[in-house]
Amino acid sequence: MPMARTPLLQLSDISLTFGGNPVFDKLSLVVQPGDRVALVGRNGSGKSTLLKVMAGLVEPDTGSRTLSPGVATGYMEQDPDLSAFSTLGDFAAGSLPPGESYKVDQVAEGLKFDPAGLVSTASGGERRRAALARILAGEPDLMLLDEPTNHLDIVAIAWLEQYLRNCRAAYILISHDRAFLNALTRVTLWIDRGRVRRQEKGFAAFESWRDKIWEEEDIARHKLDRKIKSEARWAVEGISARRKRNQGRVRALRALQQERSSMIRRQGAAAMALTAGRNSGKRVIEARDISKAYEGRPIVRNFSLRIEKGERVALVGPNGVGKTTLLRLLIKELEPDSGAVILGTNLEVAVFDQNREALTPELSLWETMTGDKDMRVSGQADQIMVRGSPRHVAGYLKDFLFDDNQLRAPVKSLSGGEKARLLLAKIMARQSNLLVLDEPTNDLDVETLDLLQDVLAEYDGTVLLVSHDRDFLDRVATTTIAMEGGGRVTAYPGGWSDYQAQRQEMPSQIRSEKKKKSKSRKDIAKQKDAGLSFTEKHRLQALPEVIERLESEIAKLAEFLSDPDMFSKEPVKFNKATLALTDRQQALAEAEEEWLRLEEKAGG
Repeated sequence: MPMARTPLLQLSDISLTFGGNPVFDKLSLVVQPGDRVALVGRNGSGKSTLLKVMAGLVEPDTGSRTLSPGVATGYMEQDPDLSAFSTLGDFAAGSLPPGESYKVDQVAEGLKFDPAGLVSTASGGERRRAALARILAGEPDLMLLDEPTNHLDIVAIAWLEQYLRNCRAAYILISHDRAFLNALTRVTLWIDRGRVRRQEKGFAAFESWRDKIWEEEDIARHKLDRKIKSEARWAVEGISARRKRNQGRVRALRALQQERSSMIRRQGAAAMALTAGRNSGKRVIEARDISKAYEGRPIVRNFSLRIEKGERVALVGPNGVGKTTLLRLLIKELEPDSGAVILGTNLEVAVFDQNREALTPELSLWETMTGDKDMRVSGQADQIMVRGSPRHVAGYLKDFLFDDNQLRAPVKSLSGGEKARLLLAKIMARQSNLLVLDEPTNDLDVETLDLLQDVLAEYDGTVLLVSHDRDFLDRVATTTIAMEGGGRVTAYPGGWSDYQAQRQEMPSQIRSEKKKKSKSRKDIAKQKDAGLSFTEKHRLQALPEVIERLESEIAKLAEFLSDPDMFSKEPVKFNKATLALTDRQQALAEAEEEWLRLEEKAGG
């Protein structure tokens, strides 16, 4: 008989109340060594609070938290305090023993942040990446990670996914990223109306489990309602004749009614809807050979694209590559340095911006909606225009799961998910036929993401989308525009998985094409030397061999890095190879650019 494992962490009969409302009541759970846990629940259900209780940062009203001796925990804060440190690397290495700061450098490469970056000028995303690096470098026995993929680009998310798959620690994840949870978790904790249920299966099995529980609840509630109705009829018709003998049955009826009233109703889904305004023309956006650079750094170079009515176009790429810039170019908020963007006819644009700049933190939810001049109803201070018809502001916000107590609260008091819902409420009140969504999935719970996906599927207009959520991209996008740096932008049909599949097919094709090009380069270099200096002639003849050598080195490095266990087995070699690959790719791009310039010059 196998020996029972000593749990890492145990919560026993935890009860906690905030603002008069119970968050948890008599909650008990155990975290075992090696657990890979998805912690799921609606926005506001208490996921982050439960993680803080596990970390020992929030004291419950009753119950106990027991951490086994010698167990180290790491908790990822949503808003870490870095004020005592000068650089991000100092903060990330703050809990490491002397001489182990190299661990921060290893994870910083994967998470795409600079340890030498100053805390005083760091963005919120850089601070969160430093907080995540601090935990990973510390290698605790139990990691408590609250939305670790927020502010990470797709490349960094893939790296983190691989890291967590290979590490030995147990971890509990709160995330809206389905693909991330599906890949990593083997246990699901579900917070629902103050109760935590556990299933020994990963997130991939969550929705069928949840739906089954809800179906059983509905059946039980229906049976109880029928029984109460039957007993109440008996009470009305017969109690006067049998008053003394049947007081027990009357008490039983009252007990049934009490049981029914104590049932906590499930929170419904947000009542989202989008209505397309006037019909746009068939051509919505056409970009013709556009280029844009900032301070000499190319963002987009010679890019052309035609977007037609009804398309869902997703922009993907690393953080800082210029996705938002391209988005603004396509809707003519920015002008390209060269080329042209032509917008179609009758466009009505609605924009969801990733920084939530359309929301004023100091205004209340009520003021946010009624203060918008495009939504005002003349002479009605409590009414707003919703898709062409007047609605009471409280009733409309209730559709987006805001209760009456929140209407006069400032926007800054809302959670990230609630701010996203409020911004969606503003956008969806308007009629539009071009919807621009810049990082809409951050902070939204799974149910709201599902609903947003369904709403977009039924929307008659056109959608431009920036997101790092791979599952959401697969479900929504009909075209994926990949921004690969250096101004290189390529459009692929389909969503994220389609783009990845096509990209993997390309290297062999590219190599064969480049081989043909290299041969032709040699031939052309011999024939075309008019207008070139002596040095340029020799350089033009030498470049094909330089390009072939770089291509060979890149192929070898890519093969070396393709081993999924390489980072955990040889982290130093992994990081050196990654840097070398980046250098070779940059050198190849420069060599090809130089060859093209010289070849054109030689051709006169």
